[in-house]
Amino acid sequence: MSVRRSVGVVVVLIAAIAPAACGGDALPEIDPGDGGDYTVTLDPADFVGAIDNPLLPFVPGSRWVYDGESDGEIERIEIVVTNDTRQILGITATVVRDTVTVDGELVEDTFDWYAQDRDGNVWYLGEDSTEYEGGEPVSTAGSWEAGMDGALPGIIMEAAPAVGDAYRQEFAAGEAEDMAEVVRTGENVSVTYGSFEDVMVTKEWTPLEPDVVEEKYYAPGIGVVLEVQTIGGSGRTELVTFEPGA
Repeated sequence: MSVRRSVGVVVVLIAAIAPAACGGDALPEIDPGDGGDYTVTLDPADFVGAIDNPLLPFVPGSRWVYDGESDGEIERIEIVVTNDTRQILGITATVVRDTVTVDGELVEDTFDWYAQDRDGNVWYLGEDSTEYEGGEPVSTAGSWEAGMDGALPGIIMEAAPAVGDAYRQEFAAGEAEDMAEVVRTGENVSVTYGSFEDVMVTKEWTPLEPDVVEEKYYAPGIGVVLEVQTIGGSGRTELVTFEPGA
């Protein structure tokens, strides 16, 4: 057993990959190194009020708008950092609203909860997500909160990402099991909103959808500027508008 430590944070990594987690004898697309037995303990005293990680600056009032196409559907995503907070595991989390519309119709409305530790890692503490059909709510599947029903927080952005780093972004068994791996740094990319240098790229995958892989591109001072589905279908979503918060 190995233990990776950060300020006030203990993540226990237990050896051996669990092939069943990704179906049959197939190896996982991303191996976070915990063998399917993930444990993390957070100390509220080691968290700060602001989320100012350069690759994920969640300043209240900030707004991102993305346009994209996924499997033939035109999609718009709007993300807004609210002034609201939520107490989770004794930590004051920032509430970020994420709405998705397809051909102008609301299909998903989510409130995500994030907090940053003193080292600069941004933690994902849960989400309240509602899916819509014809303007009516139809499902809250995928919603979870760290500390409830066995759900655990994960890192959504490292303080100092390096190629090869692999980590869990969230963990609620059967509901939310996203993982990420840093695959490239120093990239250049152009999207509708503009051109960016020194971009960091992650590969993202979940054993709940083992045949789907996407890449996300993070630009300093902005956050996500591009998402591309690389396996399991086609899709490209890019930043068209960014308004920094106060």
